[in-house]
Amino acid sequence: MSESRTAAQVTYDLDRAHVFHSWSAQARLSPMVVERAEGVYLWDGEGRRYLDFSSQLVNVNIGHQHPAVVAAVRAQAERLCTIAPQHANDQRSRAAQLIAELAPAGLQKVFFTNGGAEAVEHAIRMARLHTGRPKILSAYRSYHGATGTAIKLTGDPRRWPSDDGNGGVVHFFGPFLYRSPFHSVTEAEEAERALAHLEQVIAFEGPGTIAAIVLETVPGTAGIMPPPDGYLAGVRELCDRHGIVYVADEVMAGFGRTGEWFALDHWGVAPDLIAFAKGVNSGYVPLGGVIVSDAIAETFAHQVYPGGLTYSGHPLACAAAVATITAMREEGIVDNARRIGREVLGPGLRQLADRHRVVGDVRGMGVFWALELVTDRESREPLAPYGGTSTAMTELLAACKGAGLLPFANFNRLHVVPPCTLTDEEAKEGLAILDDALATIGGYYTGA
Repeated sequence: MSESRTAAQVTYDLDRAHVFHSWSAQARLSPMVVERAEGVYLWDGEGRRYLDFSSQLVNVNIGHQHPAVVAAVRAQAERLCTIAPQHANDQRSRAAQLIAELAPAGLQKVFFTNGGAEAVEHAIRMARLHTGRPKILSAYRSYHGATGTAIKLTGDPRRWPSDDGNGGVVHFFGPFLYRSPFHSVTEAEEAERALAHLEQVIAFEGPGTIAAIVLETVPGTAGIMPPPDGYLAGVRELCDRHGIVYVADEVMAGFGRTGEWFALDHWGVAPDLIAFAKGVNSGYVPLGGVIVSDAIAETFAHQVYPGGLTYSGHPLACAAAVATITAMREEGIVDNARRIGREVLGPGLRQLADRHRVVGDVRGMGVFWALELVTDRESREPLAPYGGTSTAMTELLAACKGAGLLPFANFNRLHVVPPCTLTDEEAKEGLAILDDALATIGGYYTGA
């Protein structure tokens, strides 16, 4: 055990000496050393086990160290580690076929990237070139990535330090009934009013100047807010009416996370471009991409598409994608995510809300849930400010981690986003830990 601790300390010291971490003030960090993982669990450098209710960055959909995916990467590495994207490769071709089979009709081409932000970047480039228009519309409560254009599309506060206002991006309010900007009281009202707002934004910006509307089908980091019925169909109609490209960001919501292959499948809406990443191969090797509609693909049939990446469709990443999609099909993993959300996680989280008044709202689907934490249910005052954190949230996360649960949090929300392979017993284990952790912050509730 002492040798393990020593090795973990060496890892930690080297990290602090040399690794520059994302989204962090470097001097304040104390990262957990992770030694290994399996299924829905991981172990730190001290040998402590944690139930991964974060799926890391909501991407390990198939769970850690799935043997079929590990074997596929190993077998591919022994045969061909890398090949430039101008060549054809069996794993790249097969991965593209499997991904296209999951997409709505009329989207049959796949452009591969290394991750979600690049996927969004290229989707925007395609939309602008296809339409000849400059502007992009995206929602305020959104996250689309941290590269140059993707960060400008992002609505949450991580955009602010990098937004020079020159990206041709216009933000609008998407539907969010719990904190409705439209004073709605029902889902139907929220859909109608959010669409009327979007229609007005389009009119005032000039429809002929707008290349695309980019929407997370179910916003992820911004709050896991499933859209009300009718909203996405209304967006599709507005896009059709004005010749605007509809880009669906399925980077976080796709590949089983919501209990369907794509979150779009819940509402039967077909976009023009789909950005994907994360769950396509559970992050075992970096991979993302854009699924391209036939009409947009035709634009570049005889016109050069001016974009590409050295590692586009990397064979190790594509081998992982083929194995992931195959395993998800054969093992019923998407069905499991749907069932466990409906029968275990959803009911269990609503029971937590009944017991803990600090839980103001529960929303989600599949293995994609958020607890909105408040100090007062009537005023809906958040437990942490927008764009920040609080002592209460810090204590809650410490209680979760201390009890062996690795959580995902953003501002005043706790997100429950375990792998799609979660069992009933594992779900109940996590819910029990959350129950105890929420009890530790009950004193921060000030409402009646």
